[in-house]
Amino acid sequence: MTFRPLQISIILLATATALIHIVLALPTNLIMFYLNGLGYIGLAAALYLPQFAAYRRIIRWTLIGFTAVTIAGWAIFGERSLIAYIDKLIEAALIGLLAVDMRKNGGSV
Repeated sequence: MTFRPLQISIILLATATALIHIVLALPTNLIMFYLNGLGYIGLAAALYLPQFAAYRRIIRWTLIGFTAVTIAGWAIFGERSLIAYIDKLIEAALIGLLAVDMRKNGGSV
């Protein structure tokens, strides 16, 4: 599979937010942040692995939902800090690019 700029951007944004969550989890061992980071990595990888090509639409929607729930969780419980706001911008951009990717692919693969 050849990656287009849009797909590369999605992978980079998902990786960036994953790393932010994992790094934030380190000092206090926040399991939820570790799992959140791993969720982003796993879903972004599954989105473009050829073995899961038949499920790409479902994976894309799952990643959008996962990201939206992460944003909502932060809005309700999260700490208001510069890194948090930067991460929410990354996550919002990720949702936007996933929507563009879906639209370019006719809502399917």
